[in-house]
Amino acid sequence: MRFLLDDEQREFARSLDALLTAADLPTVVRGWAAGEHGPGLALWRRLADAGVFALAVPEAYGGVGPFPVETAVALVELGRHGVPGPVVESVAAGVLLGAAGGPVAKEWLPRIASGTAVVSLALEGYGPYALDADAADAVFTVAGDELRLAAGAGELTRSMDPARRLFRPEAGGEVVAAGPQVREAARAAGTWATFATAAQALGCGEALLRATVAYVKQRTQFGVPVGSFQAVKHRLADTLLGLEFARPLLYGAAVELAEGSPGAGAAVAAAKVAAGEAGYAAARTALQLHGAVGYTEELDLAWWLRRARPLRDAWGTPSACRARVLAGWKTLQAPDSSGP
Repeated sequence: MRFLLDDEQREFARSLDALLTAADLPTVVRGWAAGEHGPGLALWRRLADAGVFALAVPEAYGGVGPFPVETAVALVELGRHGVPGPVVESVAAGVLLGAAGGPVAKEWLPRIASGTAVVSLALEGYGPYALDADAADAVFTVAGDELRLAAGAGELTRSMDPARRLFRPEAGGEVVAAGPQVREAARAAGTWATFATAAQALGCGEALLRATVAYVKQRTQFGVPVGSFQAVKHRLADTLLGLEFARPLLYGAAVELAEGSPGAGAAVAAAKVAAGEAGYAAARTALQLHGAVGYTEELDLAWWLRRARPLRDAWGTPSACRARVLAGWKTLQAPDSSGP
Protein backbone atom coordinates (compact mmCIF):
# COMPACT_ATOMS: atom_id res chain seq x y z
CA MET A 1 0.00 0.00 0.00
CA ARG A 2 1.26 3.49 -0.89
CA PHE A 3 0.56 6.56 1.22
CA LEU A 4 0.75 9.71 -0.88
CA LEU A 5 -0.26 13.19 0.20
CA ASP A 6 -2.78 15.01 -1.96
CA ASP A 7 -2.19 18.45 -3.47
CA GLU A 8 -3.76 20.35 -0.56
CA GLN A 9 -1.69 18.46 2.01
CA ARG A 10 1.53 19.09 0.07
CA GLU A 11 0.66 22.78 -0.23
CA PHE A 12 0.00 22.89 3.53
CA ALA A 13 3.48 21.47 4.12
CA ARG A 14 5.04 24.01 1.74
CA SER A 15 3.26 26.90 3.42
CA LEU A 16 4.48 25.83 6.86
CA ASP A 17 7.99 25.35 5.50
CA ALA A 18 7.96 28.91 4.13
CA LEU A 19 6.58 30.34 7.37
CA LEU A 20 9.17 28.56 9.51
CA THR A 21 12.09 29.24 7.17
CA ALA A 22 11.43 32.96 7.60
CA ALA A 23 11.15 32.70 11.40
CA ASP A 24 14.89 32.38 12.30
CA LEU A 25 14.28 29.25 14.36
CA PRO A 26 17.81 28.96 15.80
CA THR A 27 17.34 32.33 17.50
CA VAL A 28 13.85 31.36 18.69
CA VAL A 29 15.14 28.05 20.09
CA ARG A 30 18.07 29.68 21.89
CA GLY A 31 15.73 32.19 23.49
CA TRP A 32 13.29 29.47 24.53
CA ALA A 33 16.08 27.47 26.16
CA ALA A 34 17.02 30.58 28.17
CA GLY A 35 13.43 31.07 29.34
CA GLU A 36 12.73 33.94 26.93
CA HIS A 37 9.40 32.78 25.52
CA GLY A 38 8.30 35.92 23.65
CA PRO A 39 9.60 35.06 20.15
CA GLY A 40 8.45 31.46 20.51
CA LEU A 41 4.94 32.48 21.57
CA ALA A 42 4.72 34.94 18.69
CA LEU A 43 5.58 32.08 16.33
CA TRP A 44 3.03 29.89 18.14
CA ARG A 45 0.26 32.37 17.27
CA ARG A 46 1.34 32.43 13.63
CA LEU A 47 1.19 28.62 13.53
CA ALA A 48 -2.27 28.78 15.06
CA ASP A 49 -3.33 31.23 12.34
CA ALA A 50 -2.12 28.65 9.82
CA GLY A 51 -4.50 26.12 11.42
CA VAL A 52 -1.96 23.84 13.09
CA PHE A 53 -3.56 23.67 16.55
CA ALA A 54 -7.11 23.37 15.24
CA LEU A 55 -6.34 20.06 13.52
CA ALA A 56 -6.91 17.88 16.59
CA VAL A 57 -9.73 19.97 18.10
CA PRO A 58 -13.29 18.89 17.21
CA GLU A 59 -15.41 21.27 15.15
CA ALA A 60 -17.90 21.61 18.00
CA TYR A 61 -15.23 23.40 20.02
CA GLY A 62 -13.84 25.74 17.38
CA GLY A 63 -11.45 23.36 15.65
CA VAL A 64 -11.53 21.58 12.31
CA GLY A 65 -10.52 18.08 13.35
CA PRO A 66 -9.61 15.54 14.09
CA PHE A 67 -7.37 15.27 11.02
CA PRO A 68 -4.50 12.85 11.77
CA VAL A 69 -2.88 13.00 8.32
CA GLU A 70 -2.74 16.79 8.30
CA THR A 71 -1.49 16.72 11.88
CA ALA A 72 1.37 14.46 10.78
CA VAL A 73 2.16 16.81 7.89
CA ALA A 74 2.33 19.76 10.28
CA LEU A 75 4.36 18.03 12.99
CA VAL A 76 6.93 16.74 10.52
CA GLU A 77 7.52 20.33 9.39
CA LEU A 78 7.64 21.63 12.96
CA GLY A 79 10.10 18.87 13.86
CA ARG A 80 12.24 19.58 10.80
CA HIS A 81 12.50 23.26 11.73
CA GLY A 82 12.97 22.59 15.46
CA VAL A 83 9.95 24.54 16.73
CA PRO A 84 10.12 24.68 20.54
CA GLY A 85 7.26 24.45 23.00
CA PRO A 86 4.59 21.93 24.06
CA VAL A 87 3.33 21.35 20.53
CA VAL A 88 2.69 17.63 21.01
CA GLU A 89 1.06 18.27 24.38
CA SER A 90 -1.29 20.87 22.91
CA VAL A 91 -2.32 18.44 20.17
CA ALA A 92 -2.91 15.69 22.72
CA ALA A 93 -4.79 18.08 25.02
CA GLY A 94 -7.14 18.84 22.15
CA VAL A 95 -7.95 15.14 21.89
CA LEU A 96 -8.16 14.70 25.67
CA LEU A 97 -10.51 17.60 26.35
CA GLY A 98 -12.59 16.91 23.25
CA ALA A 99 -13.22 13.35 24.39
CA ALA A 100 -13.77 14.33 28.04
CA GLY A 101 -16.24 17.07 27.12
CA GLY A 102 -18.00 19.29 29.64
CA PRO A 103 -17.23 22.83 30.80
CA VAL A 104 -13.44 22.36 30.68
CA ALA A 105 -13.64 21.52 26.96
CA LYS A 106 -15.85 24.54 26.24
CA GLU A 107 -13.47 26.83 28.12
CA TRP A 108 -10.10 25.65 26.78
CA LEU A 109 -10.52 24.03 23.37
CA PRO A 110 -11.43 27.19 21.43
CA ARG A 111 -8.41 28.89 22.98
CA ILE A 112 -6.11 25.99 22.07
CA ALA A 113 -7.39 25.96 18.48
CA SER A 114 -6.94 29.72 18.09
CA GLY A 115 -3.49 29.78 19.70
CA THR A 116 -4.58 32.20 22.43
CA ALA A 117 -3.74 29.54 25.02
CA VAL A 118 -0.68 27.29 25.27
CA VAL A 119 -1.22 24.16 27.32
CA SER A 120 0.94 21.30 28.51
CA LEU A 121 0.02 17.84 29.65
CA ALA A 122 1.15 14.96 31.86
CA LEU A 123 -0.60 11.59 31.62
CA GLU A 124 -0.33 8.65 33.95
CA GLY A 125 1.80 5.94 32.36
CA TYR A 126 3.96 8.37 30.38
CA GLY A 127 6.07 9.84 33.15
CA PRO A 128 5.45 12.63 35.67
CA TYR A 129 6.73 15.58 33.62
CA ALA A 130 4.96 18.29 31.65
CA LEU A 131 6.94 19.91 28.85
CA ASP A 132 7.50 23.68 29.08
CA ALA A 133 4.94 24.10 31.84
CA ASP A 134 6.43 27.52 32.68
CA ALA A 135 5.33 28.83 29.27
CA ALA A 136 1.85 27.28 29.42
CA ASP A 137 -1.41 28.97 30.36
CA ALA A 138 -2.61 25.66 31.80
CA VAL A 139 -1.15 22.28 32.67
CA PHE A 140 -3.53 19.33 32.66
CA THR A 141 -2.80 16.07 34.43
CA VAL A 142 -4.65 12.76 34.42
CA ALA A 143 -4.38 10.08 37.07
CA GLY A 144 -6.93 7.31 37.20
CA ASP A 145 -10.37 8.75 36.41
CA GLU A 146 -9.53 12.34 37.33
CA LEU A 147 -8.57 15.18 35.00
CA ARG A 148 -6.98 18.03 36.92
CA LEU A 149 -5.84 21.54 36.20
CA ALA A 150 -2.45 21.58 37.93
CA ALA A 151 -1.92 24.09 40.71
CA GLY A 152 1.37 25.27 39.19
CA ALA A 153 4.20 24.46 36.80
CA GLY A 154 6.23 22.82 39.56
CA GLU A 155 9.94 22.08 39.68
CA LEU A 156 12.23 22.30 36.64
CA THR A 157 14.14 19.10 35.86
CA ARG A 158 17.37 18.90 33.89
CA SER A 159 16.90 17.81 30.29
CA MET A 160 19.29 16.61 27.61
CA ASP A 161 17.77 19.25 25.33
CA PRO A 162 17.80 22.70 27.00
CA ALA A 163 14.95 23.79 24.73
CA ARG A 164 12.75 20.95 26.08
CA ARG A 165 12.14 22.17 29.62
CA LEU A 166 10.61 19.47 31.82
CA PHE A 167 8.57 20.31 34.91
CA ARG A 168 6.95 18.12 37.53
CA PRO A 169 3.52 19.76 38.02
CA GLU A 170 2.53 20.69 41.55
CA ALA A 171 0.36 18.12 43.30
CA GLY A 172 -3.31 18.76 43.82
CA GLY A 173 -5.07 21.25 41.65
CA GLU A 174 -8.68 21.53 40.59
CA VAL A 175 -10.53 18.43 39.39
CA VAL A 176 -12.18 19.57 36.15
CA ALA A 177 -13.60 16.22 34.99
CA ALA A 178 -13.93 12.75 36.45
CA GLY A 179 -15.33 9.38 35.54
CA PRO A 180 -14.73 6.52 33.11
CA GLN A 181 -14.80 8.88 30.12
CA VAL A 182 -11.65 10.56 31.46
CA ARG A 183 -9.74 7.29 31.42
CA GLU A 184 -10.81 6.61 27.83
CA ALA A 185 -10.00 10.18 26.81
CA ALA A 186 -6.54 9.88 28.35
CA ARG A 187 -5.90 6.67 26.44
CA ALA A 188 -6.78 8.39 23.15
CA ALA A 189 -4.69 11.45 24.07
CA GLY A 190 -1.68 9.27 24.87
CA THR A 191 -1.95 7.58 21.47
CA TRP A 192 -2.09 10.96 19.73
CA ALA A 193 0.87 12.25 21.74
CA THR A 194 2.89 9.20 20.66
CA PHE A 195 1.80 9.77 17.06
CA ALA A 196 2.66 13.48 17.07
CA THR A 197 6.06 12.80 18.65
CA ALA A 198 6.81 10.25 15.92
CA ALA A 199 6.11 12.94 13.32
CA GLN A 200 8.40 15.38 15.12
CA ALA A 201 11.16 12.77 15.29
CA LEU A 202 10.87 12.09 11.57
CA GLY A 203 11.15 15.80 10.80
CA CYS A 204 14.12 16.17 13.12
CA GLY A 205 15.88 13.29 11.36
CA GLU A 206 15.21 14.86 7.97
CA ALA A 207 16.80 18.13 9.11
CA LEU A 208 19.86 16.34 10.43
CA LEU A 209 20.32 14.37 7.22
CA ARG A 210 19.95 17.46 5.01
CA ALA A 211 22.48 19.40 7.06
CA THR A 212 24.93 16.50 6.98
CA VAL A 213 24.66 15.99 3.23
CA ALA A 214 25.30 19.70 2.69
CA TYR A 215 28.31 19.62 5.02
CA VAL A 216 30.06 16.61 3.48
CA LYS A 217 29.76 18.23 0.07
CA GLN A 218 31.79 21.24 1.21
CA ARG A 219 34.22 19.63 3.66
CA THR A 220 37.34 18.38 1.89
CA GLN A 221 40.04 15.87 2.75
CA PHE A 222 42.95 14.82 0.53
CA GLY A 223 41.76 17.49 -1.89
CA VAL A 224 38.26 16.06 -2.46
CA PRO A 225 34.87 16.41 -0.71
CA VAL A 226 34.47 13.82 2.06
CA GLY A 227 31.03 13.11 0.63
CA SER A 228 32.72 11.34 -2.27
CA PHE A 229 34.12 8.64 0.05
CA GLN A 230 32.33 5.31 -0.21
CA ALA A 231 32.03 4.84 3.55
CA VAL A 232 30.39 8.24 3.93
CA LYS A 233 27.96 7.50 1.10
CA HIS A 234 26.99 4.20 2.70
CA ARG A 235 26.39 5.83 6.09
CA LEU A 236 24.19 8.51 4.57
CA ALA A 237 22.29 5.94 2.49
CA ASP A 238 21.55 3.87 5.60
CA THR A 239 20.29 7.00 7.38
CA LEU A 240 18.06 7.89 4.45
CA LEU A 241 16.62 4.37 4.30
CA GLY A 242 15.72 4.49 7.99
CA LEU A 243 13.82 7.74 7.53
CA GLU A 244 12.09 6.62 4.35
CA PHE A 245 10.97 3.33 5.92
CA ALA A 246 9.52 5.27 8.87
CA ARG A 247 7.50 7.64 6.69
CA PRO A 248 4.86 5.16 5.40
CA LEU A 249 4.46 3.77 8.91
CA LEU A 250 3.68 7.28 10.17
CA TYR A 251 1.11 8.03 7.47
CA GLY A 252 -0.31 4.52 7.69
CA ALA A 253 -0.88 5.11 11.40
CA ALA A 254 -2.54 8.44 10.54
CA VAL A 255 -4.98 6.67 8.22
CA GLU A 256 -5.79 4.09 10.90
CA LEU A 257 -6.41 6.87 13.44
CA ALA A 258 -8.67 8.66 10.99
CA GLU A 259 -10.66 5.47 10.37
CA GLY A 260 -10.87 4.56 14.05
CA SER A 261 -9.25 1.20 13.36
CA PRO A 262 -8.86 -1.17 16.33
CA GLY A 263 -5.22 -1.57 15.33
CA ALA A 264 -4.50 2.16 15.40
CA GLY A 265 -2.70 2.05 18.73
CA ALA A 266 -0.29 -0.62 17.55
CA ALA A 267 0.23 1.18 14.24
CA VAL A 268 1.08 4.39 16.08
CA ALA A 269 3.52 2.53 18.33
CA ALA A 270 5.23 0.95 15.30
CA ALA A 271 5.56 4.37 13.67
CA LYS A 272 7.02 5.81 16.86
CA VAL A 273 9.68 3.08 17.08
CA ALA A 274 10.67 3.50 13.43
CA ALA A 275 10.68 7.30 13.39
CA GLY A 276 12.34 7.64 16.78
CA GLU A 277 15.12 5.22 15.96
CA ALA A 278 15.62 6.71 12.49
CA GLY A 279 15.83 10.23 13.89
CA TYR A 280 18.33 9.17 16.52
CA ALA A 281 20.40 7.32 13.90
CA ALA A 282 20.41 10.51 11.81
CA ALA A 283 21.78 12.38 14.83
CA ARG A 284 24.60 9.87 15.31
CA THR A 285 25.45 10.07 11.60
CA ALA A 286 25.42 13.87 11.71
CA LEU A 287 27.67 14.00 14.75
CA GLN A 288 30.20 11.59 13.28
CA LEU A 289 30.36 13.18 9.82
CA HIS A 290 30.52 16.74 11.12
CA GLY A 291 33.53 15.74 13.21
CA ALA A 292 34.61 17.96 16.10
CA VAL A 293 32.53 20.92 14.87
CA GLY A 294 29.41 18.89 15.73
CA TYR A 295 30.13 19.35 19.42
CA THR A 296 30.23 23.14 19.34
CA GLU A 297 27.51 25.29 20.94
CA GLU A 298 27.72 27.83 18.12
CA LEU A 299 26.62 25.34 15.47
CA ASP A 300 22.86 25.56 14.92
CA LEU A 301 22.84 21.84 14.23
CA ALA A 302 23.57 21.23 17.92
CA TRP A 303 19.93 21.94 18.82
CA TRP A 304 18.68 19.21 16.49
CA LEU A 305 21.37 16.81 17.71
CA ARG A 306 20.20 17.32 21.29
CA ARG A 307 16.56 16.83 20.39
CA ALA A 308 16.74 13.51 18.55
CA ARG A 309 17.19 11.24 21.57
CA PRO A 310 14.56 12.93 23.79
CA LEU A 311 12.06 12.61 20.93
CA ARG A 312 12.94 8.93 20.58
CA ASP A 313 12.02 8.35 24.23
CA ALA A 314 9.21 10.89 24.81
CA TRP A 315 5.60 9.64 24.91
CA GLY A 316 6.65 6.02 24.61
CA THR A 317 10.15 4.58 24.76
CA PRO A 318 11.19 2.14 22.03
CA SER A 319 10.75 -0.83 24.37
CA ALA A 320 7.30 0.32 25.51
CA CYS A 321 6.19 0.89 21.93
CA ARG A 322 7.49 -2.50 20.80
CA ALA A 323 5.51 -4.12 23.62
CA ARG A 324 2.42 -2.25 22.46
CA VAL A 325 2.93 -3.44 18.89
CA LEU A 326 3.23 -7.04 20.08
CA ALA A 327 0.16 -6.75 22.29
CA GLY A 328 -1.84 -5.26 19.43
CA TRP A 329 -0.74 -8.00 17.06
CA LYS A 330 -1.75 -10.70 19.54
CA THR A 331 -5.15 -9.06 20.00
CA LEU A 332 -5.79 -8.91 16.25
CA GLN A 333 -4.69 -12.55 15.85
CA ALA A 334 -6.91 -13.82 18.68
CA PRO A 335 -9.85 -16.01 17.55
CA ASP A 336 -13.27 -14.33 17.53
CA SER A 337 -15.13 -15.66 20.55
CA SER A 338 -18.44 -14.31 19.28
CA GLY A 339 -18.56 -16.82 16.42
CA PRO A 340 -20.27 -20.23 16.41
